[in-house]
Amino acid sequence: MKKITIPILSVFILAACTTSDPYTGEQKVRKSVKYGAAGAIVCGLIGATRNSESARNAAAGCAAIGAGVGAYMDHQEAELREELQGTGVQVVREGDQIQLIMPSNITFNTAEYDIKSSFYPSLNSVAKVLYKYKDTNLDVIGHTDSVGRDDYNRELSYKRAYSVADYLAAQGIPGNRLSPLGLGESQPIADNNTEYGRSQNRRVELYITAIQQ
Repeated sequence: MKKITIPILSVFILAACTTSDPYTGEQKVRKSVKYGAAGAIVCGLIGATRNSESARNAAAGCAAIGAGVGAYMDHQEAELREELQGTGVQVVREGDQIQLIMPSNITFNTAEYDIKSSFYPSLNSVAKVLYKYKDTNLDVIGHTDSVGRDDYNRELSYKRAYSVADYLAAQGIPGNRLSPLGLGESQPIADNNTEYGRSQNRRVELYITAIQQ
């Protein structure tokens, strides 16, 4: 059985982690998978000596460890997307960094920095995943639209970022992983001349960055 299990598992890992070149259409395996597949196979076999649940957990956990930062963030991204589906929080992946965009209409009332109680479940879901994936640093950045004085907007954006960071800390995320920052109106992502654009610019972003070992 072991002779059959190894190739099947290796094929599964490589097939699940290939990407297509947008220009040539050629299927390629990410470098992190090339270097980590062997580790995942070994760990999967260790888990298989116990029971099916152990096998799944071992394969998933060891795939992240063996394949390095890329796979570690892949697993974290997948869990965040599952937990935050339908919440209004946008999950964006950029290389080995994950960004959560939390628009103000679901997080704060106008001109306030106390988190809406209706947003607690979403932040609890975020904290659940962040607590599990401990090898990351977390930059919590507040943004506003361009309405009002620049100094007021900067202070409000910081207080909102701090509120989110403080809430996550209360859910067990170590404070030394959290860095709140307020950038006010300085980094718009939409047109401040329209109400829709301003609503997009009022946001808190959480940048999840892997700690390089």
